[in-house]
Amino acid sequence: MNGQQLQPRLKRLKLGGMLQTLELRLDQAHKEKLGHLEFVELLLEDEIQRRANKSLALRIGRARFEEPQTLADFDFAFNPKIPSAQIRDLASCGFIERKESVLLVGPVGVGKTHLAQAIGHVACAQGKSVLFDKTSRLLADLGAGHLDGSWERRLRRYLGPDLLILDDFGLRAFTERQGEDLYELVSERVRRGSTIVTSNRPPAEWYALFPNPVLAEGALDRLINAAHHITLQGKSYRPQRRPDRTKEVTPPK
Repeated sequence: MNGQQLQPRLKRLKLGGMLQTLELRLDQAHKEKLGHLEFVELLLEDEIQRRANKSLALRIGRARFEEPQTLADFDFAFNPKIPSAQIRDLASCGFIERKESVLLVGPVGVGKTHLAQAIGHVACAQGKSVLFDKTSRLLADLGAGHLDGSWERRLRRYLGPDLLILDDFGLRAFTERQGEDLYELVSERVRRGSTIVTSNRPPAEWYALFPNPVLAEGALDRLINAAHHITLQGKSYRPQRRPDRTKEVTPPK
């Protein structure tokens, strides 16, 4: 019986992915004189890895990252002021297990969004659900829910993930409705899961962005006091990525 004959049987058992490596493993078994059990074990390991890769791709897709950024892509040497040890410790994702949050604060261009997405990528690899969104987009989405009666359904979407990443928090003052939505979101998430917030403003300045100081206290005290505070300092990395930036040329000796 060859691979073509096995195909309908494997697909019926939802093991069609084994066909991708079947010929390779048959050749390996012949050359290395593997036993039947060793051959079957290799095929099963291939199928397990294929399913794991598929699941990871689905989680990354659902996370809606802006870019597929990882810690390996981040140039810590460019900016020695970045607390690399602390970032790598957070990338173990233990804070997600403990339902803690992370505040990444610093000026434009130091890598806040990159690091937030990199930690989110690790979380996806560990089997956790992640959702990335700009704070302005999230608030606009919840705002639309008030108009069409879908607010509770939309809110549940942001409460569900193990890790929610709120990028560019506090770029501008919130409206009364936005302040109320943030209060509901933060109040529920501190009990259900973890949140990473990136912002150009330090947390002390966030309170003034809310029209209602009582809601500000209620939301931010819950978030800030249950979070790891990471302040990123140093020069912006973005000018290094300009397409018109000329590379330095070492003069000939």
